Amino acid sequence: MLQRLESMVVRHTRRLPAPAGPAARAGTAGAVGQGATAARQFDAALMSLGFKLSADLLEQLAELDEDTVVDTARRTLATVREIVGDHVAHNAYFVDFPANVPDTFDFWTRCITEALADDASRASTADQLRTGVLDLLTLPAYGNYQHTYAELLAAHDELIAAAGDRLTVLHPGGPPEAEVTALYLALAGSATPLGEEHLRDLRVLAEHCANGPQPEAIPIRENRALVNLARLDTGADLLLDTVTDVLRLACALSDGDVTLVEPTRFRSLSRPVRRALLAGLDAVVAAAPAKLADVTAHREALKRLGERLHPHEYPRWPHAAEVFAVARGESQARSFDSRVEELLGAGDVTGATRLLAGAPGKLFRALDRLLRACPTQDERDAVLAAAEHAAPQVAGRVLLSVREHLHNRTDEPGGTRVFVNRLGRAWVTPDTRPALPPDERKRLITALDAETRRRLPTPGHLLIDLDILDVALPLSGRATAAGLGVLPRGSLSPVEGDLLRFFVHWKQTARTTDFDLSALLLDASYGTLGWLSYTALTQVEGEHSGDITDAPEGASEFINLRLGAVRGDFIVPQVNIFSGEGFEEVEESFFGFMLRDGDQQGRPFEARTVRMKSELRGQGRVALPLAFLRGPDGGWRAKWLHLHLKGSPSSNRVEGNRVSVATLLRGIVERDYLTVRHLADLMAGAGTVVTRWDGGALPDGPVTYVGLERPAGLHPGSVVVTPENLRDLIPG
Repeated sequence: MLQRLESMVVRHTRRLPAPAGPAARAGTAGAVGQGATAARQFDAALMSLGFKLSADLLEQLAELDEDTVVDTARRTLATVREIVGDHVAHNAYFVDFPANVPDTFDFWTRCITEALADDASRASTADQLRTGVLDLLTLPAYGNYQHTYAELLAAHDELIAAAGDRLTVLHPGGPPEAEVTALYLALAGSATPLGEEHLRDLRVLAEHCANGPQPEAIPIRENRALVNLARLDTGADLLLDTVTDVLRLACALSDGDVTLVEPTRFRSLSRPVRRALLAGLDAVVAAAPAKLADVTAHREALKRLGERLHPHEYPRWPHAAEVFAVARGESQARSFDSRVEELLGAGDVTGATRLLAGAPGKLFRALDRLLRACPTQDERDAVLAAAEHAAPQVAGRVLLSVREHLHNRTDEPGGTRVFVNRLGRAWVTPDTRPALPPDERKRLITALDAETRRRLPTPGHLLIDLDILDVALPLSGRATAAGLGVLPRGSLSPVEGDLLRFFVHWKQTARTTDFDLSALLLDASYGTLGWLSYTALTQVEGEHSGDITDAPEGASEFINLRLGAVRGDFIVPQVNIFSGEGFEEVEESFFGFMLRDGDQQGRPFEARTVRMKSELRGQGRVALPLAFLRGPDGGWRAKWLHLHLKGSPSSNRVEGNRVSVATLLRGIVERDYLTVRHLADLMAGAGTVVTRWDGGALPDGPVTYVGLERPAGLHPGSVVVTPENLRDLIPG
């Protein structure tokens, strides 16, 4: 458990908890030297992976016993290798890739020739050729590695380090228990929903920290469910104030989905657990009977939960029994939303606004609709007044989400609407809504900015790295996949290098599984110029490493692009599931990209050139992690997508989804996302000293630093915000 918790701290914070072990023996120069030597060796091993110990951390490790440093290095290197994707062997079909990749049809012809020369496959191949249709997967040489990983390594020169290689610094942390507790408090108290990986980690942390310090508030319901799960085990009071809180806790008890997106198969529960859940339900409804209206939103799930809780056995909790009576349809409890719809259907916008004022979050999410439904100026003024009055009670992420929405509600006709659900599935439709009245839109934006500015901290001196200004605010953790160098959906980040190389790795669980890495090339009007895939191994822009169709031990595919040769304005990498298990079913799958100088050689995969590596998880059959956009100056930038297309059950190919990908990309590219720049401007307007840092000298005193990486030399009293904890910028 200690190693798992330490690994979490390294992944989430880029800090190494202070190793627990003896110092080098006092007065023994050899012991001190051995500890320092082991620390330098640790640092060298990290540098081969694109990581490095900070000067302070290297100095601290050098003072420890050699065995302690070696044990720490072993654990940390395993974590770092997984972070960057170097924990697996990345073989490529073509041993010399990116050199000597054949033309697609020449390669297929060679596979057929070899099949006809093979006694075992000759008859089957000849029969297929007679019909005029040949299945490439039946050819012995197609889709399977023809050499070992060791043979691939022998075919490539060693990578020569370049100034542009990534270098991620690990900084010294405090005592392990203090670091674990701080991480737990940060995740549990997050003001924005967490992603899947963070929720898994929070579950472990909540159990470990159940008897320690707790966050002052847990605003996100999914987080509360996992904390309640730990509190249930310790006998502590549960944090419940809605019927849905109890349902989420029941899902957590059954290892189900606490976000309630996917249905949970409830397990049989012990009598003490059943009593705790029923008592919690009873207390919630007894204190606020109107909360029975929440039942209808999750009627089926609550019906199934009632079958496990047996409320009829506990007559002392009659309010809990009412919950399940409503779920079964035996009692009626009108939902809040149905009452709002009734008023709007009758044209009573003022009445609907008064009702929504009691639920500020719902009011803000309905503002656009309410303003469009107002027939008179007096009614529009009433809606705006209600919004201004309710603003202090609305969650910060909702304020910012509505602000982003209003910014994109322009008066220009012919726009599009982009929808992305919790699973990352996206679709685009024409925007047929009437424009919002410009004066009302401006008044709302002013009110939202004023309320956000009021809630922002006053850090004194705010130091912001220029490269993070265009990073989108993480209004939901589900808009960001887990991994290295990953930024929220809508973020822009510079791309510097001559060679851009994508990679995908997957390992199937039980069935033969074929993932296909592809890259679509589009012009400025989103028209298709070409693609690289297993059906187009070479283009003027680059090369594909070859198709792997079975991954019992894991498989990798690569695409190599020379950025100076790329036609058009957009590069859209994608991972298509051709057959077999989905992204949620495989044992492991991840995507990433590397950047290299033009003369850098090395293996197809080199950890220190990896700029981004993200987990591939989602319900769709086509993954779109990000896209690359050519700027006005000819340079390239990455635009982060984190999207999935539904695709087909099998045989997904880049050729078949290029129109839908282009439409979706247009919607994302032409949408303006709220970025770190927005909050920096608001803080500057509130009197905070804001310095935009371009890598020069650092201030002598403590600052609040916001950037892609923590720079060396910051004052120890500084507050540091990087992509790993960017959610801390969102006001509560």
